[in-house]
Amino acid sequence: MKLYSFPGAPNPRRVLIFAAEKNIALDIINVDLMGGEIKKPDFLAKNPSGKIPVLELEDATCIAESVAISRYLEAFHPEPNLFGETALETAMIEMHHRHIEMELHTAIGAAWVNGPVVASMGIIRPIEAMRERGDRNARSYYERLDRELASREYIAGDRFTVADISATCMIDFAGAMVNLEPDAGLTHLKAWRDRIGQRASVIANPISG
Repeated sequence: MKLYSFPGAPNPRRVLIFAAEKNIALDIINVDLMGGEIKKPDFLAKNPSGKIPVLELEDATCIAESVAISRYLEAFHPEPNLFGETALETAMIEMHHRHIEMELHTAIGAAWVNGPVVASMGIIRPIEAMRERGDRNARSYYERLDRELASREYIAGDRFTVADISATCMIDFAGAMVNLEPDAGLTHLKAWRDRIGQRASVIANPISG
């Protein structure tokens, strides 16, 4: 299986860590993101949204979106389970995962898209008010995570799941590329990040690519 990726990008990194947890080998193809390869016809034929990651199967079927790819991998490699075993656990993981994606990812995304790096590419005209709001919302969510992690070791409960993968990839990206490193005083969040950072799958797939 081929994974179209880009070093350090948070969403492909989610898939890489997920696959590493399951010891699945993927053929990594790094696209020329800065050169606009993902917006060219050959790539758009694989994913009309023009985004990475994309998983290409042996029969040339392409699956886009990191969660969809991860669910596909879990279906064929169910252990270790990362999406939930019981009905209740599956629902709880899905709930926390959705919160991470819809609230934290959205906030960091707004800060990134309207920040100086994207502005320097000339892709869009940044809106400072949206950058500031994204920054505030991301920091507010960090505080919320710190409170929640005071009573459990992982994002969705007492074990490592896909929710932890998504959270760590976006928080690492925010710290490295968006100047949104969590405050050092958020000790529960820091302890969680330290635990996640010690996992072999995360060490093998650093934010630096």
